[in-house]
Amino acid sequence: MTGLLTIVGLGPGDPRYLTPAASEALASATDIVGYGPYVDRVQDRPGLRRHASDNRVELDRARFALDLAANGARVAVVSGGDPGVFAMAAAVFEAVENGDPAWRGLDICVEPGITAMLAAAARVGAPIGGDFCAMSLSDNLKPWEVVEARLRAALAADFVVALYNPISSARPWQLGAAFTIASEIRSPGTPIILARAVGRRDERVRILPLAEAEASMADMSTMIIIGASTTRLIERIANQEPWVYTPRFYGIRP
Repeated sequence: MTGLLTIVGLGPGDPRYLTPAASEALASATDIVGYGPYVDRVQDRPGLRRHASDNRVELDRARFALDLAANGARVAVVSGGDPGVFAMAAAVFEAVENGDPAWRGLDICVEPGITAMLAAAARVGAPIGGDFCAMSLSDNLKPWEVVEARLRAALAADFVVALYNPISSARPWQLGAAFTIASEIRSPGTPIILARAVGRRDERVRILPLAEAEASMADMSTMIIIGASTTRLIERIANQEPWVYTPRFYGIRP
């Protein structure tokens, strides 16, 4: 097969966060495939074919892209952030595993991107400087019972926890439930970071204690980071937001 399929991470929004390798993949693509808002982030040019689709058709999108590549196209499947973090890379490989055996002969490449968790953490300091985990609050592809069990386990293990897909109009209650679970396990003063649209014009970052965190403060574009027991704030002058960091050591400093 002569086609190529590259799964590209566009980063969190600011074009400066797009890697040179991702830029090269986009520049050489004949076809761009992805969720509409991500396709819109790719600069148009003569001869480029753009294939936008809805957010909940990942496998259909992956199969479509694989068919294009199997017929000789140079396809870029685009995701926000990193394509391997709750994004299109897993969908593409799931389609390969269960689809046309000929797809296994395709040249498939994953170009990493800066995921929202890393962009949000960098804005406030180093909150994931110690052990951390990332999970999605969406129950579209797994039952809420699994989400809750994993969240409780991560909080009990004293990981910093980064929450993707925290809330939407179709899922208005999960983030509130997550904060309730966190309040059962973590202290009221635990730092909570709500980082919305990092790298875009409407960016908004808030740092507040767990006791003051409310689901209404977030939307689907918000990354939530729940601090660990060791996460610390460094107060700054002139009413600036504090820096937040989690030391690499745990317990008594070596």
